[in-house]
Amino acid sequence: MTAGPEEVLGFWFPAQLSTDRADVTRQVEWWFRGGADREIIERFPPLLERAARGEVDAWSRAPRSRLALIITLDQFARTIHRGTAGAFSQDAKAAALTLEGLDNGHYAALRSHWEKLFFALPLGHSETPAHLDRVVELMEALVAEGPPEVRWWLEFSASQARRHRDVIGRFGRHPHRNAALGRQSTPDELEYLARGEFVHTRPVPR
Repeated sequence: MTAGPEEVLGFWFPAQLSTDRADVTRQVEWWFRGGADREIIERFPPLLERAARGEVDAWSRAPRSRLALIITLDQFARTIHRGTAGAFSQDAKAAALTLEGLDNGHYAALRSHWEKLFFALPLGHSETPAHLDRVVELMEALVAEGPPEVRWWLEFSASQARRHRDVIGRFGRHPHRNAALGRQSTPDELEYLARGEFVHTRPVPR
């Protein structure tokens, strides 16, 4: 049997997420800097395969199970297929789930700012300008409504969204994906790639 939505959410969100800055930094690095990779690769490939085939689309019927499906398609795919086209193969489906969840009230029904952040994240991974505009709005709203203790991280997330939007505004795509996706880089993109100053590798503020 593959994992269910509560197993995904229980793995991704610790029971008590601290607001202490050092604890939040460690948790963010676990999420975004490879700390969760080994366990994702050990536990979740069968679930990702089922999700990609549409076999767990029923999870989209409720807010938190939709979130679990989004995390599977958006986050787990990036880890399991890192460095290959497969890392981005579920991006369109994840973004569609996010947009539908924004429209049907599932996003608004989530109580945690952490849950809302990951619900919205597929739009930040998109190469569609309108998606980037939307995620910037969502991240800026989270800054305004989130707890003061973690506002520093929410502000960083909002700045990440704006920087991703700037990259898409400049190139129309993410140049760092070109090799994996078999895309030819332009001279301007090659210059950008040579600098290696990618938004997704910015250090977590401490």
